[in-house]
Amino acid sequence: MSRYFHILRRRAALLPFAAAVVARLPIAMGPLGVVLLVQSVRDSYSVAGIVTAAWALASSVATPLLGRGLDRFGQPLVIGTTSVASGTLLAVFALSAVNGAPDAVLLVLSAGVGLTFPPVGPAMRAAWRVVLADDADRRAAYALDAVAVETIFVGGPLLLSLLLVVAPPVVPLLVTAVLLAGGGAAYAFTAAARAVRPEEHHQGAGHRSASPLRSRGVLAVVLVTTGLAVGFGQCDVSIAATAREVLGSQAKVGLLFTFIAGGSAIGGLWYGARLWRRPERTRYPFTLAGFATGLGLMALLILTLDVPPLVAILPVMFVTGVCIAPGLIIAQNLVDHLAPRDRLSEAQAWLNTAFTTGGAAGTAIGGLLVDVGGPGVSFLGACAAVGCAALAAALVQPRWRTASEHLPHGAAPAAPATARADEDAA
Repeated sequence: MSRYFHILRRRAALLPFAAAVVARLPIAMGPLGVVLLVQSVRDSYSVAGIVTAAWALASSVATPLLGRGLDRFGQPLVIGTTSVASGTLLAVFALSAVNGAPDAVLLVLSAGVGLTFPPVGPAMRAAWRVVLADDADRRAAYALDAVAVETIFVGGPLLLSLLLVVAPPVVPLLVTAVLLAGGGAAYAFTAAARAVRPEEHHQGAGHRSASPLRSRGVLAVVLVTTGLAVGFGQCDVSIAATAREVLGSQAKVGLLFTFIAGGSAIGGLWYGARLWRRPERTRYPFTLAGFATGLGLMALLILTLDVPPLVAILPVMFVTGVCIAPGLIIAQNLVDHLAPRDRLSEAQAWLNTAFTTGGAAGTAIGGLLVDVGGPGVSFLGACAAVGCAALAAALVQPRWRTASEHLPHGAAPAAPATARADEDAA
């Protein structure tokens, strides 16, 4: 853990990281809060689902465009503006819902929240590149960021549920809006956000690279990661169904998510602290295969035992999670290596879109599989999706070979002079 403490002892790294964590809590709190609020005022899960889907769809469309904005206009303008706009629209949505606004109005407001949702993830990744000059420190910071996101998806719903105990459903969503606007604005004012400069095209100012998706290597990463996200979506539904249908208690869903997220956090911290000799691309198929194996073991437990004991399920959940964060870290690093230097944030935004759309598709598929054959079949479907992604990652290895592989062991590409100067100033 010493490397992580070394990173967070630096004020220039701690402040943007803490603000980014706050700004990203609404990723997990917002959609769930919308579902609960709309269901409470409309008494309809179908309306709640449609309204939430509008948020997810709009965010998937807007994220790459906002990522392009980061590359062209800088972080303070894009993150500051979108955070305040999205937080304000979310607050208006919450107040409109409790005051009887029509479904169409809620649909438009929800889509507006998604369209303006700030691309904090790609922005924070660029900030790490500016603040940390050492390549090993950057790898550890990327791992720390991935673990933080895992924690957000456990801690966000937990915070929301605690607020629901002491306040009506509108209050948690208003708190989420404050976190979104406040966290994003705080991040935009950090020295790291101000120090990030969009990298120029290799031919100099006035030139612009083509879309990152025109790179077959980047496109391959996005497609493989979409397959992984489909597995994620099915896994989430399968876990919820396991708690309800197999263990007989919906309250145990939090315990299951805690174990798989805990495994992911430990796996990510371990991965980020190690120095690896082989090219990173070669490890992506193995992390995906490890995740698929864990999902297959869960399917086997549920399909072969009438009521699998919790003492058997929890260790499998933990081991299944160990490969998740390392896989996410590798995918992000591959995009950094393969994307045009002047469109890195946009490329990372496309990766976020892959997670959003793939996860939504996986959730829908998982629901169908649970209805057809129960959570065991749904886990099996998740295993198949991630297994196919692992196979694809193995087949596209030639696309992912980069010049950086030929650097001496431990060396890193030179950071831009402006980044080094900004880092020293910070």
